Amino acid sequence: IGELFGKELGVPIQFMALEVANRIPALTAGRVDVLFATMAMLPDRAKAVQFSKPYVANQIVLLAPKTVDIKTNADMAKFTISVARGAAQDTEVTRNAPSGTNILRMDGDAASIQAVVSGQAQAIGGNIFYIRRLEDAKPGVFEQKLTFTSIYNGACTRLGERELNAAINTFIDKIKANGELTKITRKWMNAEQPPMPEKLDNIPFTVG
Repeated sequence: IGELFGKELGVPIQFMALEVANRIPALTAGRVDVLFATMAMLPDRAKAVQFSKPYVANQIVLLAPKTVDIKTNADMAKFTISVARGAAQDTEVTRNAPSGTNILRMDGDAASIQAVVSGQAQAIGGNIFYIRRLEDAKPGVFEQKLTFTSIYNGACTRLGERELNAAINTFIDKIKANGELTKITRKWMNAEQPPMPEKLDNIPFTVG
């Protein structure tokens, strides 16, 4: 989506890999101009950044090897669960796991995934993109155990940047209408593009 947006603007795009905890600070400090990452649209985040219209429906889930017996939230108490510190999955695992569950908070997605692949943790809180990465690391080993919540992702710009926010929203409307977003969703998420909400409570899609 970031590459398509660059083509739409007619400018070269430079990508910067950022861990979850560093994404908003990098944006607000001016190190990046737009976040096209898996940024869950949450009210607390909307106080710090300007979200675009949503373009991805995501789920926060628990994944583990097929041999790990987790069927309910209560079962998490028996295992060490890795999460990316400060991410939506950290919030959801903390909220849903029984008190005393060993939650291993790692510095970013890659470290969290490595913890469960290496056996340092027995399960992992993640999103729907994680299963592809786990499958690449250990084919046929992992499966989804629990679904915590459904969320939406949008692009982030700095608060008050009306022109860039408007350009992104126009771009999202365009790729919805011409089918490009559907193609991207099928390729990268192995799913059909669901309807996106017209509004989310306490999360404006445009600069007020």
